[in-house]
Parts: sequence; C-alpha cells; structure tokens
Amino acid sequence: GYFMLAGDVKKPVVYTVDRIRDGKSFITRRVVAVQDGRAIFSMSASFHKKEPGFEHQDTMPDIKGPDGIESEIEMAKRLSDKIPPEIYGKLICKKPIEIRVVNPMNPFAPRTMPPEKYIWFRAVDKITDDMAIHRCMLAYTSDFHLLVTALYPHGKTFWSRDMQVASLDHSIWFHRDFKMDDWLCYVMKSPNAAFGRGFSLGSIFTRDGILVASVAQEGLLRRLKKP
Repeated sequence: GYFMLAGDVKKPVVYTVDRIRDGKSFITRRVVAVQDGRAIFSMSASFHKKEPGFEHQDTMPDIKGPDGIESEIEMAKRLSDKIPPEIYGKLICKKPIEIRVVNPMNPFAPRTMPPEKYIWFRAVDKITDDMAIHRCMLAYTSDFHLLVTALYPHGKTFWSRDMQVASLDHSIWFHRDFKMDDWLCYVMKSPNAAFGRGFSLGSIFTRDGILVASVAQEGLLRRLKKP
C-alpha cells in the first residue's frame, strides 16, 4: 500500500476496486482510495487459497512477556505533567488496541538506542471468530511503532519537534491464523535509513512463538530546518 496524501476522517472515502485477475489458486485486486476527487491511497492485494506445503519460520526472540509491562495509557498518565493538555486526552482515552512496549524510549528524554523495538499488543474487547476481522485489525495495528524504530539510533522520537515523520508505503504478509484478542508480539528492526527515509521490518508472533505475519515499511524521516 502507498500513502500519497493525508486523509480527513470527517469526510467520506470512495474505494475503487479493479479485478486484476481471478485464478484457480490466486486472485489479485487493485484498490484506490479517493477523497475530494483525489487519490490519497493505493493498494495491491493478492489472495491465495490454502494448500499444503513446506513450513519453516524464524524463532521469536527471548523477550519479556506482556505481564508486568505498563500499557501506553499507563505510561501517558505517568508522564502527564510533560504532555500538552490538547494531546493528553487523546492518549488516555479508551482505544480498541492495548499496546505494551518492552523497550520504550522516553519521548521527553530521548537517547540513542539500537534500531530494534519490541511490543505486545491485543484487542481490548472480544472479537468475532471471523478471521477477516482479525486480519484487518492486525493490519491496522502493524503501522504502530514500526517507522519510529528507525529513529532509535539517532536519539529522536515521533514527538521530536525538529522531525517530520510519516508513513510512505506499507506491506504485510499473513502467514498463519491468529487471534487479535490474545497477546501478539511485534518484533521490529530498522536495517537502513538514508536520504530522509527510514526502512523498517517487522515480524508478528503469537505468545507461544508462532510467526503469523511479516511487515515492511518505508517512511519519511525529515529533519526540519530551524526557522
């Protein structure tokens, strides 16, 4: 998927879908999101009918489990005296996804860290058994934290006033079924940043170490000039 322009959540979005191919094992679709007459997002999607085959996967890193790690909402409350009031309410309101960061960076006292990040996430409420809903929610959540992993070795965060950070493109591959209302581990790393862009990779595991999805993203990491 490619993010071309910012969208407005208060305005309707029209999705045009092209049926590129309908095969026996694969089907391909091309989707364009249009708002105010302009394309703001485009995507290519490939669907594959399940079939038997070889299996192997990466091993999930040995990291701390979600128990005992503060949530993002708890972290925001702890740092409430440093967060602008107009933003604080958005950070502590009820959200559909709970996120717990294993190796967080203090956004108000950033330091250089290796370009690796680990989070646990799950849906707050119970979800229907429809796997399509679980995949949609995982695709939505997979955008969180991935790009900022590329800022870790530079001592910057999404909150840094001298940075402009935005997703440019995003790809996801679903490998196996999973439950979004159970804890999932998101292992992220950034192998490269150059020319104002950062590149990050992600692997998503179940709590018992089953690899369910892989993610890749490139985004804008632009240092703003001082006025």
